[in-house]
Amino acid sequence: MKFLVKNFINGVITIVPIILAIYVCYKVFAFLDGLLGRYVRPYLKEDYIPGIGILCTIILITVLGWLSTQYVSGRVIRLIDRLLESIPLIKTVYSVIKDTITSFVGEKRSFSKVVLVELPNTGMKCLGFITSEEVENWLNPLKDHVAVYIPQTFQVAGITFLIPKQQVQIIDMKPEEAMKFVLSGGMASAKKKGLPE
Repeated sequence: MKFLVKNFINGVITIVPIILAIYVCYKVFAFLDGLLGRYVRPYLKEDYIPGIGILCTIILITVLGWLSTQYVSGRVIRLIDRLLESIPLIKTVYSVIKDTITSFVGEKRSFSKVVLVELPNTGMKCLGFITSEEVENWLNPLKDHVAVYIPQTFQVAGITFLIPKQQVQIIDMKPEEAMKFVLSGGMASAKKKGLPE
């Protein structure tokens, strides 16, 4: 009986992550393919190949990126940008989305530095990511502070702390490894060089 239970558990541990990874990839593929695919499919009918929607989306985004660097179209895009940032409710949502996307793929990427932060009077440390090193532009008394995002385990959420620079220890770890380590509750292995004693 123990033999069966042990092998069943091993089977679950082996197959469940594979199935979930395939399922998530399929759902993401279907979503991205459907963005423009639903408009292309009626024209191609039987000739439509899954993935054409994703290709069209990539081409459209690339063309928009190129247009944003041109003089006339760039001015129009900047005008739309200013307009969206002047409408009260839309301004908040638009700014958050824009800043979040810029922090991941922009020239000044956030989440590029992994840090250890010690919790006061506990000796405990937690992993975080520097999201801004210029918080004094936002509030002057925070001149020697940095914004550190501390993600929570098993969910896509977290807390942003404004911490004095001298209390933040930058560590040699890739952001992807740190995020995987935190989101798995420490169960995902991290490279030895990343976490100091």
